[in-house]
Amino acid sequence: MKQEKELIKNTVIIALGKFSTQIVSFLLVSLYTARLTTEQFGRYDLIITIITFLTPIITLTLEESMFRFLIDAKSKQEEKSIISETILTIMATTFISCIIIFIVIKVFSIHTSVFFIPYVIAVVAMALMNCLVRGLGKIKLYSLSNFILSVLTIILNIVFVLGTNMNVDGLLLAVIIANMVVAVLLAIVIKLPKYMDVKSLDKITMKRMIKYSIPLIPNSLSWIVITLSDRMIVTWMLGASFNGIYAVSNKFPTIINTVYNYFSVAWKESAAKALHEENSTQYYNRIYKSLRNLVYAATVGVIAAVPLVFTLLIHGDYNDAYMYIPILVFAVYFSNMASFFGGIFAAYMESRIVGKTTVISAIINVGVNIILIKFIGLYAAAISTLVSSIFIYAYRMVKIKKFVNLKKSKTLLVSTTITAIVFLAYYSKNIIIQVIALILTIIYAVLLNHNVVRLLKARFIKR
Repeated sequence: MKQEKELIKNTVIIALGKFSTQIVSFLLVSLYTARLTTEQFGRYDLIITIITFLTPIITLTLEESMFRFLIDAKSKQEEKSIISETILTIMATTFISCIIIFIVIKVFSIHTSVFFIPYVIAVVAMALMNCLVRGLGKIKLYSLSNFILSVLTIILNIVFVLGTNMNVDGLLLAVIIANMVVAVLLAIVIKLPKYMDVKSLDKITMKRMIKYSIPLIPNSLSWIVITLSDRMIVTWMLGASFNGIYAVSNKFPTIINTVYNYFSVAWKESAAKALHEENSTQYYNRIYKSLRNLVYAATVGVIAAVPLVFTLLIHGDYNDAYMYIPILVFAVYFSNMASFFGGIFAAYMESRIVGKTTVISAIINVGVNIILIKFIGLYAAAISTLVSSIFIYAYRMVKIKKFVNLKKSKTLLVSTTITAIVFLAYYSKNIIIQVIALILTIIYAVLLNHNVVRLLKARFIKR
């Protein structure tokens, strides 16, 4: 029970730092769709996705390796060695990568934003500092810094989008300024120089860290390929305006993904610590059951709620985005559950399984997308994402049995029935049926998660 309390505590701390500002950020989609054309929004989304793709290549995912190794660090000297090696290596790879990117842009006359390279540097710096703070166990500082980051980004977005004509460049500049300011503040607060010690560098530790991080590169890349390939194939085959519509469709699944990520950050640490406990299998099963029920409830809940809020949030020429949301929401459900398994693999330092399964999933995504897009248009991108997410979930579920025996769901039939009802109501466009489906979904969600509801109710009454 102590493990669950710590996991819940860390998840809540992280959520407090991000939730309120990310809700505001989601509501700003209304501003973007009113201010930017579908082509402009599609271009912005593609730039962000490309940079997200480049980041793990630039850093070699050493920031994730640093986080995992800091959890097991036995002394201050070992901490200094891990941190110094990571920061110096990432600084070198970032410098080299930026030079290569600049040359490629110039040689091939690629039309992109002047803020492309600064954005890369800002994202790498923030990713590095986030993992460092988490690895040092400063979860409250991590949460506070991300709260500040979100608020600053939102304010700058409004200033640059409404106050100037920068449009896409304004959105990029907002992220650059916010990330660099917060990264520098974190370095000052944790007194980064005291962790930097060239004399503490250890080749053996570095080899172990690289051995752990290298399989995570294809894992990170493959997740991004699933997203990037959708964007690029859609832009190439259908046009940038269609990518803008697809990007808006993805904003609703992002709600679930965002909330899950609060848990995911805390889960990676908790899963690693629980590995050394006698009751680790029981612990993993309790968390798996609760998480599965909560994420499913959120999934059908979002699908049931979208018909009632879509026209309030989305304006302009983005109405077609409505059609693809349910498919993408369920894709997020399966990818999140696969990510839960990934936390257990990371605890066992089996990063190769994580990388392998994601690579295969990415190949499936690209293949299905290319085959179907000529026949069913934008539906191909959504369906390929769903298929690849189901695959990685199923594959990892089989592989996880080697380490822990997770029990299967006993409510599969009822859940499938509820899903079918919600889908039918969603596409019926009948407001009465949609309201009934939402009420039914809420009732089932409460019954499915009755233990969590009872716990929250007891704590609320007590307070």
